Amino acid sequence: MEGRIIWISGPAVRARIRGGIKMHSLAAVGREGLLGEVVAIDGDTATIQVYEDTTGLEVGEEVVFTGRFLSVELGPGLLGRIFDGLQRPLHALREMGGDFIRRGIHKEAIERDKGWDFHPLVSRGEEVGEGDVVGIVDEGEGREHRIMVPKGVRGKVKEVRKGLVGATEPCLILEDGREVKMVQEWPIRIPRPYKRRLPPTRLFITGQRVIDTFFPVSEGGVAIIPGGFGTGKTVTEQTLAKYSMADIIVYVGCGERGNEMSEFLREFPRLKDPKTGRSLLSRTIVVVNTSNMPVAAREASIYTGITMAEYYRDMGYSVALFADSTSRWAEALREMSSRMEEMPGEEGYPSYLASRLGSFYERAGRVVTLGSKEREGAVTVVGAVSPPGGDFSEPVTQASLRIGGTLWALDTDLAYRRHFPAINWLRSYSQYIPSLRDWYRENVKEDWAEKRERGLYLLQKEEELKEVVMLIGPDALQDRDRLTLEAGRLIRDGFLRQNAFSDVDAFCPLKKQYLMLDAFLRFYDEAMALIEREVPVERIIESPLMERLLRLSESSTEEVEALLEDLPQEIRGMER
Repeated sequence: MEGRIIWISGPAVRARIRGGIKMHSLAAVGREGLLGEVVAIDGDTATIQVYEDTTGLEVGEEVVFTGRFLSVELGPGLLGRIFDGLQRPLHALREMGGDFIRRGIHKEAIERDKGWDFHPLVSRGEEVGEGDVVGIVDEGEGREHRIMVPKGVRGKVKEVRKGLVGATEPCLILEDGREVKMVQEWPIRIPRPYKRRLPPTRLFITGQRVIDTFFPVSEGGVAIIPGGFGTGKTVTEQTLAKYSMADIIVYVGCGERGNEMSEFLREFPRLKDPKTGRSLLSRTIVVVNTSNMPVAAREASIYTGITMAEYYRDMGYSVALFADSTSRWAEALREMSSRMEEMPGEEGYPSYLASRLGSFYERAGRVVTLGSKEREGAVTVVGAVSPPGGDFSEPVTQASLRIGGTLWALDTDLAYRRHFPAINWLRSYSQYIPSLRDWYRENVKEDWAEKRERGLYLLQKEEELKEVVMLIGPDALQDRDRLTLEAGRLIRDGFLRQNAFSDVDAFCPLKKQYLMLDAFLRFYDEAMALIEREVPVERIIESPLMERLLRLSESSTEEVEALLEDLPQEIRGMER
């Protein structure tokens, strides 16, 4: 199907068409065959968003419609790679055209000249269906890549290959002649299917105390991180990528500054995976679409990332996707909407902003995958939001909060005071708490919920007392209130603050988290009993025990247990 360009406005192009075309089908635009996608059809006119720079494009040039949808290649060789928003491998593009991406250039995501050592799990005559794992290959450094039967394919195996198989070669041939290849394609805007969704009853462990203890996210859940400039969104996501209990990481740098992403690409491969000691990049897929790259491709980048995440979920892996940031994605959506002359909504964003965000975030989840042998897989999505001026009432933040189950609200004042992670404990929340209570009882302690609520109460009480102190000074407070103020400070500085650059404190096991909070609360209870026996509060807050409690974050789990055993004796010593 062909057409001719009749109108150009930045990355938006209109073409007069002859015959019928499909929405979201791909098009080769102009003499250079620029990649585009049909986003609107009005009679014999199609509006195409072009994923490359349209400078020099002329009215009257030809447009060829392929009938295919914008898709990604799925197969071995994705891990450890860096792609742009259209899944073009950036290292390969550099070798082909230099440091700057040339228009019209294309390269397959998965190398065609590389073979993979295929180990079949099925034999001739065996019945296979969609989602079944028919073999495995080593994707590098011992990572098992499971080759699955594509959707809609079913039948008896006629021929099985073993050993070295090319990316586009069949590793399995069925009796009806259909082939199961190493590589398959999937449209990025269509969620990959599964059997059924599972409830969010399993914790997504991050090793960050403020998250795991106070504002947890479930495996397969959605967490939103809004925050102004300099509050640590990117550092928080990178810390979670390094230490979270996910098998596979997908990091989408969507519309971020070029110098920030170049620093990320230099530093990230140097990070060591604490589980294996190898480079963290070996189990990571990076999708990069910086602010100076074509704006339409930025809109596609998050769908590219989550489609690859769903693919590894279908193998039975737990996948974490980090989108940084959805605000830049929404800005791309706004620009494309204005180019197409659509009616603007709040602050110029299109009226369908919330539904588009919802269609992305709702692809997270813990599911039972397709296949005769049931597997569980999960995609956990952490989306950063960059509200202008840190204003959480702007449309992108509000639309995200309506969908996400956990809010980690980053605070500029905390960041300026060098309190990291700069998550404001008064504005943050988690809606997964009721679903996770049983998990905490079985895997941590039965009284976890009670201690969490008491810790949050002390933090809230400390904030109220700080306002009183600002008005009348600390000396006007009663001893009980002064102790509560100190207990809140202990939890704030000794528990919530965490050093990402410390070998001991960067990751905090759940057992240590519980013991630390238990130590702070037990100290508060014992010290309050001393106050009731008229022991001066100064003797308590000036004791060496306070300093020991503040340094618990740099202590081992065994050292925290030892302090808990010594705590009653040290408290009794203050009475003398």
